[in-house]
Amino acid sequence: MMLRPRTARVLNSIVSQYIETAMPVSSSAVLAGIDLGVCSATIRNEMAALEEEGYISRPHHAAGSVPLDKGYRYYVGSLAHIGLPVVEQLLVNHLFHQVEDEIEEWMELACTLLAQQVRSIAMVTRPATPATRFKHMELIALQPNLALLVLVLEGARVKQQLINLDKTLEQEELSAIAGKLSNIYKGKKTGQISSSNDELEPLEKAVTEIVVRLMQSENRQNQKESFIDGLPYLLSQPEFSRGENLGIVLNLVEQKRLTELMNTVHTSGHRVDVVIGQENEAQDARDFSLVMSKYGVPGEFTGTIGVVGPKRMHYSKAIAFVGYLSLVMSRLVAELYGREISRPDNHSEKN
Repeated sequence: MMLRPRTARVLNSIVSQYIETAMPVSSSAVLAGIDLGVCSATIRNEMAALEEEGYISRPHHAAGSVPLDKGYRYYVGSLAHIGLPVVEQLLVNHLFHQVEDEIEEWMELACTLLAQQVRSIAMVTRPATPATRFKHMELIALQPNLALLVLVLEGARVKQQLINLDKTLEQEELSAIAGKLSNIYKGKKTGQISSSNDELEPLEKAVTEIVVRLMQSENRQNQKESFIDGLPYLLSQPEFSRGENLGIVLNLVEQKRLTELMNTVHTSGHRVDVVIGQENEAQDARDFSLVMSKYGVPGEFTGTIGVVGPKRMHYSKAIAFVGYLSLVMSRLVAELYGREISRPDNHSEKN
């Protein structure tokens, strides 16, 4: 629903002032904050109309107004294209150039930066393939009846396991087995490998079973690996410093719950999605807002970066930082895996 220009300015003034102060906003504060060339009675009429339409509410009759979810949604939708200022872009790029070329280093830095800038909980999940795929394997002779299986998965992940052999095999024989299985399984998912070993020799079947277990373990690990930062920032917010909401926060910061919460946001490509209050699918997250984006190479290696904070969040800053960090992380991941990505649109929202 589109509001009349003056009504929209009044609403956006209420939301922006409430974000800054966490205090109900009076008509006199709106009048002082924006120049509309009208009297305070006109502002009060506009606020009464906004209250009737469900954009704002008053804690009690004589109090000022606070935004409701519908008001926050209109405010976010009215924000112009949001980009990170050049000075802050340069700072982010400089910091990323100081860390090693390791995904874990990038994840940790992005998480810390985001938490510091938005003053909320930040979380970054590791980029993973939609399903782990086989790339290559080696079998290395160690002792007469002992070999090392080295499994290389798409996404530059390496798994290793020792294998006890029923008989002594030379390195040439082990290499032949590894080469045969690599040719058969290259690019395949776990389920495809499990169903394609009928024509194999006993040792080849045993090696295949180990490969499947390692890949299944990798799938589970990919779903859990993440960095979380910023709990003290969130607990400093008046909404979550005490009472029932404190318990909700402490429950959500458990890695599994936060990961589940982020996975309910179905971002596509490199969009930045904003989910406010009641829009959250999780019942215990309805006092929160999420600003999230995917990063990486779409369809191949993707993770999620975002913040979880109060509905009274600095949305413009959150959207700008999530969008730019998603872009930086996507470029780094694409370079690591030898892929190309297109420049994303930094600002979009959940409709």
